[in-house]
Amino acid sequence: MFNGLVLSAPAAVGEATGAASMIWLAVAIPLVSFAFLLLAGKAADKWGHWVSVLASTASFVVGLAATIQLLGMDAADRVVETTLYTWVPAGALSVDFGTRVDPLSLSFVLLVTFVGTLIHIYSVSYMEEDPARRRFFAYLNLFVAAMLLLVLGNSYLVLFFGWEGVGLASYLLISFWNQVPEYATAGKKAFVMNRVGDLGMLIAMMAMIGAFGSVKFTDVDAGAAAASEGTMTFIGLFLLLAACGKSAQFPLQAWLGDAMAGPTPVSALIHAATMVTAGVYLMVRAGAVYAAAPTAALVVAIIGAITLLFGAIVGMAKDDMKKILAASTMSQIGYMMLAATMGPLGAAFAIFHLITHGFFKANMFLGAGAVMHGMNDDVDIRKFGGLGKHMKITFYTFLMGYLAIIGFPFLSGYFSKDKIIEIAFTGEGLQPWIFGSLTVLVAGMTAFYMSRLFFGIFLGKERWDAKEYHPHDPSPLMWVPMAILALGSLGLGFVLNQYGFLTWLEPAIGSAPHVDPVLPIPVIIGLTLTMAALGVGLAYVMYVTKSMPATAPDANALVVAARNDLYQDAVNENVFMKPGQVIVEITDYVDDNFVDGTVEGVAKGTRGLGWLVTKLQTGYVRSYASWVTLGVVFALALVVAAAL
Repeated sequence: MFNGLVLSAPAAVGEATGAASMIWLAVAIPLVSFAFLLLAGKAADKWGHWVSVLASTASFVVGLAATIQLLGMDAADRVVETTLYTWVPAGALSVDFGTRVDPLSLSFVLLVTFVGTLIHIYSVSYMEEDPARRRFFAYLNLFVAAMLLLVLGNSYLVLFFGWEGVGLASYLLISFWNQVPEYATAGKKAFVMNRVGDLGMLIAMMAMIGAFGSVKFTDVDAGAAAASEGTMTFIGLFLLLAACGKSAQFPLQAWLGDAMAGPTPVSALIHAATMVTAGVYLMVRAGAVYAAAPTAALVVAIIGAITLLFGAIVGMAKDDMKKILAASTMSQIGYMMLAATMGPLGAAFAIFHLITHGFFKANMFLGAGAVMHGMNDDVDIRKFGGLGKHMKITFYTFLMGYLAIIGFPFLSGYFSKDKIIEIAFTGEGLQPWIFGSLTVLVAGMTAFYMSRLFFGIFLGKERWDAKEYHPHDPSPLMWVPMAILALGSLGLGFVLNQYGFLTWLEPAIGSAPHVDPVLPIPVIIGLTLTMAALGVGLAYVMYVTKSMPATAPDANALVVAARNDLYQDAVNENVFMKPGQVIVEITDYVDDNFVDGTVEGVAKGTRGLGWLVTKLQTGYVRSYASWVTLGVVFALALVVAAAL
C-alpha cells in the first residue's frame, strides 16, 4: 500500500450451510413484496404498507440468523458462498449467480435491513396522506432488495446487478412526486450521473475478464498480486469512477443535493443505509486490487479528501436543512473513501464509520422530516428557531445525532470518524501531513455547520409566526424509530469498539500491523476536539447569542459559490453538456445535409430520370416510329464512322 500498510490474506472460502445458505431469502422476500404491491393494485392501498414493513423485517431476521451462525464459527471459517445457478455460461467464461456471506457483507445486511425497517415504520405515518403510499412502499422494498443483492453477490457481475437495481430504485423514489417538474428533473439527474459511474464498472469488469478470465471476487483477489501494476491500476481507477457515481464523490457529486426532492424517508434511506454507501463497499471489497495498485489507492484517497472538504464548504453555506444534511453525507463519505484503500485497518475504520454514520444520519434525516411535519413542510432553517421547546422528543433525538457526527467524546462518531483522522496521519513524506491536517480541519468545519443547523432549528429566538406554524412532535410511529436510532447514535460506536468489530471484519478484508501516526495519538485527539469545540463555539456566538438573520446576508465570493454548490452544475453544463450539445448539432447538420442529403439526392435524381422517361411515353405510334428511325440513323452513323 502507498501508506505502508500490508494486506494479509482473508479467510479461505467455504461452502455455506444453515442460515448462511438461505441468505438469498433476504433479497427474495422484499423483491417479492415489491412485485406483489405493484400487482395488487388499489386493493392493497389500506394495508400494503404493512406488507412492506414485514418484508423488510423478515430480511433483517434472515440476516441476523446468518450473523449468529457466523459468530458461532471459527474466524477462519467465516467466509462462505452458495451457488444458486449458473448464470452466464459463455465459453471459457462462466459466471455463477451466487452469494457470499462474510463479516463484511453481513455488516451491510444488518445495517440495511435494521435501519431500513425503522425507515419503513416511520414512513407509514409520514406518507399516510399520500394517495400513492402503496407504490412508495413497493419502491422502498425494491431499494432494500437491490442493496442486499449488491452486498451479497459473490462476483462483480452479481454486485453490478444489484448496483443497477439501486440506481433504478433511487430514480423512482427521488422523482416519486414527479408531478412537480423540478422533482422529476432531480430523479433524471441522479439517474444520468450514475450511468456515467456505471460505465466505469463495466470497463473494470471487462479488464478483469481480460486479465483473469473471471469477475468472481475470489478469482480477482487471487490473481491481483501476480498481475501487472498497470492492469490493476486501470481496474482500480475505473472501479473508483463507479464508486464516485454511487457515493456522490467528486466529480460526480452534483446529483446528491437535488436528490432531496424525494420524500424525506427516501433521503434517510439513500444517505444512511443504501445508495451512497455502495461505493465505499466496492472500494473495501476490492481491497486486493488496491493493494496491488498503490497509485490507484492514492487516487481514491485524494478523491475522498477533495470530497470531504467540498461537502463541508457547501454545508456551511446552505439554509435548506435537508441539503445541509446531504452535504454532510457527501463529506462523511469522503472520510470513508479516504480511509477505504489505506490497507485493512483503514478499510475497517471506513466500514466502522459507515455503520455508525448510518444510524446518526438516518436519525437526523428522520428528525428533519419531523420538523417538516410540524412546520408545514418548510425546510429553511432561517424560518425556525426555538423549536426545542415545542418539539421535545424531536429535539432530544436530533441532539444525539448531532453530537455523534461532531465527534462528541464517547458517542458513536468519536469511535469511528476520529479513528479515520488517526489513519490519515499515517504514511510517509507529506502525505500524512496533508491528509491528516485536512481531516482535522474538516472536523472543525463539520462541528460548525452541524451546530448552525441544530442551533438554527431548535435554539435561539423563535423566527416563525405562531398563527401560521403549529410545531409539535410527530406520532409514535415516527418518533419511536427516531428514538431507536438516537440510541444507536449514542452508544453503537462504544459497543462495536468494545466487542471487537475490527476483529470481526478481518476474515473478509484481512488484517494489518498497527502503524503509528506521525503525531502522537493524544495530540491528534486534542487537535480534533479543539477544532470541533471552536466550530461549536463560533456557531453558538453567531446563531444563538446574536440570533440567525431572517434572510441570507450579503457574502463574499466564496460563500456565494458555496451557496451555489461551488458551481458544480455550471461546470458540468459548460464542460460536458454544452460541448455535447454542439456535437449533437454538428452531427445533426451532417446527417441532414450529407447523409440524408445524399440519400434524398439519389431519390430526387431517380424521380427526375423517371420524369424524363415519362415524357418519351406519348402513346402515339408516329412518335415511337420517329424515335426508332432516329435510333437506326444514329447507329448507322456510328458504324460508318468506325469503318472510316
